[in-house]
Amino acid sequence: MTKTGYVYIMSNHKRTTFYIGVTNNLERRVAEHKANAGSVFTTKYKLHYLVYFEVIYDIEQAIKREKQLKRWHRDWKINLIKSVNPLMNDLIETGLQ
Repeated sequence: MTKTGYVYIMSNHKRTTFYIGVTNNLERRVAEHKANAGSVFTTKYKLHYLVYFEVIYDIEQAIKREKQLKRWHRDWKINLIKSVNPLMNDLIETGLQ
């Protein structure tokens, strides 16, 4: 049985800096970022807002997707986020849907 994975993008208040990560527990991981216990990068740049995520039903595929997105140009990432979250709202605040 494979584990479900989540590829996610965190951003700062002004939505100018982005972090792409992968986890098997999205709510826990976002809570860690919000508490500055995520990564050094997300803590330094105050990336406390979940603006995008994908559910992938195979953790190995989720890791591959994370690596793919990390290679994307900034504009591509912003377009991806806005395709499902046009206002770049914090998805934790609006409820994960």
